[in-house]
Amino acid sequence: MRILLVGAGGVGGAVTRIAARRDFFDHLVVADHDEARAVSVAAAARDPRFTPARVDASDQRAVEALLAEHRCDVLLNATDPRFVMPLFRGALAAGVHYLDMAMSLSRPHPERPHELTGVKLGDEQFALAGAWEESGRLALVGIGVEPGLSDVFARYAADELFDEIEEIGIRDGADLTVDGYDFAPSFSIWTTIEECLNPPVVYEKDRGWFTTAPFSEPEVFDFPGGIGPVECVNVEHEEVLLVPRWIDARRVTFKYGLGGEFIDVLRTLHKLGLDGTEPVRVGDALVAPRDVVAACLPDPAGLGDRMRGRTCAGTWVKGTKDGAPREVYLYHVADNEVTMAEYGSQAVVWQTAINPVVALELIAAGTWTGAGVLGPEALPPRPFLDLLTAYGAPWGLREM
Repeated sequence: MRILLVGAGGVGGAVTRIAARRDFFDHLVVADHDEARAVSVAAAARDPRFTPARVDASDQRAVEALLAEHRCDVLLNATDPRFVMPLFRGALAAGVHYLDMAMSLSRPHPERPHELTGVKLGDEQFALAGAWEESGRLALVGIGVEPGLSDVFARYAADELFDEIEEIGIRDGADLTVDGYDFAPSFSIWTTIEECLNPPVVYEKDRGWFTTAPFSEPEVFDFPGGIGPVECVNVEHEEVLLVPRWIDARRVTFKYGLGGEFIDVLRTLHKLGLDGTEPVRVGDALVAPRDVVAACLPDPAGLGDRMRGRTCAGTWVKGTKDGAPREVYLYHVADNEVTMAEYGSQAVVWQTAINPVVALELIAAGTWTGAGVLGPEALPPRPFLDLLTAYGAPWGLREM
């Protein structure tokens, strides 16, 4: 397998460090708009299979040319969601497989944003499902940790743990702190703003997809791994748009443990218009307010040495088995001290990065196959979970 990795930031760098320990691929091109960053990440692997390159992720033709130049079989997108569609279309045009960890962007309903969906996450990608099927190539969308491993957990629960499912709820929480910073997100602030300030989507079988106000329906969820109780709120996320396409459940939700201070900051950014993506004039320059916010905050990829604690991603499922009620939480915990010691990557980006590498290995082996636009829950879960454990990243199951 020959891989083009687009994006040499925190997640992309973690991908290379994880993949360097595996032998399922022959060549991996690390591409980024910042050529120096691509060179640094490729060199850090200390592996002749890694080659750096420069590419503008918004330039579909340039992406196609790079895929052809290096005779790649697959494109792994590790950029932020703004670049999903040119990379997605570039892979389709080049006739290669495609994987991403975040799907094409949504747009709220223009009149009733907190009731009705507008353009949903992934709609632009699913609109091209027929073309992908005709190509015979696989576009595996949302294969990070959330979405990704959380969707695999949902499929595993449906296949092996339940006869009927009442609700599938993704629940994400952490006790991470960053020394020396009052406010330092552990993941891309650009993506965080997008997820948290857009109207959250909820799915109900009798109603379909609908939206609520940001940070709605707060609940306290008790996370494993020593994290404990964390208040979680509704957040827009891909699982709610993916899970119902392949799994029969009466309700699907996503709730994230943000914390009151984090929510207050996001609300303030929104009130001031600093979450905007349309450029505004500042002197002689045109800049997007959200890009200014991102530039003022530390790079999450460089926070590992200052971070303390753990992060937990998981899938809570409620339903029945053999006529009796059952609730379980399938989860994966990443400890920052461990991921920094073993991989030099902070916990959040490492936990995101390991899952697409596992998926690539399953595709290379022919264990995961398919054509079209598929979510992780469309594929067999057990091989993924077994291989994840073999990578040294075991998962857990807690009866509620």
